Amino acid sequence: MPRQVSPAWFAIIALMVGACSAPPPTLTFSEDVAPIIFSKCAGCHRPSGPGPFNLTSFVEVKNKAAVIARVVQNGYMPPWPADTTYSRFVDEKILNQKEIATLVKWVEQGCPSGNLNNAPTLPKFADGSLLGKPDMVVRMAKPFPIIGNNRDRFLLMKLPYEMERDTLIAAVEFVPHRKKLIHHVNGQWLKYDPTLSGTLKTGRTFVDTDSFPTPKEAYEALQLAQDDGTYPMMKMSVGNYLPGVVSTWYPEGIGGFRATKKGAIFLKDIHYGPSNRNLLDSSYFNIFFAKGPIKRPTLEMQLGTLGITPIEPALVIPANEVKTFKTQVTLNADISLLTINPHMHLLGKSFWAFAIKPGGDTIPLIRIRKWDFRWQYFYTFRTMQHLPAGTTIFVFGTFDNTIHNPLNPNHPPKTVSERSGSMRTSDEMFQFIMTYLPYQPGDENIRLEPPTSTSPKR
Repeated sequence: MPRQVSPAWFAIIALMVGACSAPPPTLTFSEDVAPIIFSKCAGCHRPSGPGPFNLTSFVEVKNKAAVIARVVQNGYMPPWPADTTYSRFVDEKILNQKEIATLVKWVEQGCPSGNLNNAPTLPKFADGSLLGKPDMVVRMAKPFPIIGNNRDRFLLMKLPYEMERDTLIAAVEFVPHRKKLIHHVNGQWLKYDPTLSGTLKTGRTFVDTDSFPTPKEAYEALQLAQDDGTYPMMKMSVGNYLPGVVSTWYPEGIGGFRATKKGAIFLKDIHYGPSNRNLLDSSYFNIFFAKGPIKRPTLEMQLGTLGITPIEPALVIPANEVKTFKTQVTLNADISLLTINPHMHLLGKSFWAFAIKPGGDTIPLIRIRKWDFRWQYFYTFRTMQHLPAGTTIFVFGTFDNTIHNPLNPNHPPKTVSERSGSMRTSDEMFQFIMTYLPYQPGDENIRLEPPTSTSPKR
């Protein structure tokens, strides 16, 4: 007959399990809080970082203690919309339950400092970068004037550069100056023939897209053509940006491109949201050189708005409705999926993407239960995801066009659509962008963490 276990043992075991996940009874900044804040928060909350205030010292953290406790409890910070119970990615910005409990209890205890001499050293962060110290910085010719007329503004912009020689580029990082106003940036890299690049620094540095009937006329105003009238070679999607985006750095040999010694970053386009004040923007690009040859350049596939697949039904969200839309594609070749980027605007409510293999197996890609327009990452998988030919990728987006959506730009709500691919925040988009490689045997075992986690510089 099996031996019976006393209920008292169950209570003891429960206490032991709770002790493993709960913070210690007495907490200090130096021993318990600083390791969490410095590793999970200070990367953004530091001088020249994107955070609105600094968290690099005991005094700074204590001054924001109540705010910290509130935002970590409600899940607002750190910002990571993707559901980690569904799929996992590189450099997830999350706190576990013990870390959250530690921060909250420390605040409740009055924020004791402990011996600050025992606090860990703040990591060394590159000034103005989330990736590391860049090898080159490409800036606007002069600060761009934002007009305070409460209107969206879409522009094409040219940022010329010169290097000593042709160079392999591993990563391009856009650093926004006016973070609250820059909605998106689509950056291309122009590769000029050095013998035909006399016009590179002539012409206008930016034009409003609404001021020109055709792209060709806008390109002529910017003088993008080479001396002989031909246009330079273009590398697409090298410096894209959305709110919250951190540029992607793949392991050595994957991704990247060759840049000619004379060229330009071409913003096609940059979108400034409405402003009620005249301001100057001094955003720029950090450039990171590759340390070895580029063996496998990446490819890109875009579903939905402005992409290769239709949205079903057509993206029209009636006033006072919550409505779900779908787009899908079936692959005609094996691919290795590296990075995905979901995109919607202010009416977005939730986002869900998965793949079904020919045999019926499901591969979870991403699930965002609560869409947040302010945080739109490029999510890189921890390992390459092999999707064989015949796999169908399904993407579902739910939009909330009711008074219950606090970000709804219309009061009262009105019917909203994508308006032929309009990128205005008050219109809508439903996109799923995938960065991938043609599959090679063994890809599914290749890990995609950058060389040193959040800082790829070696």
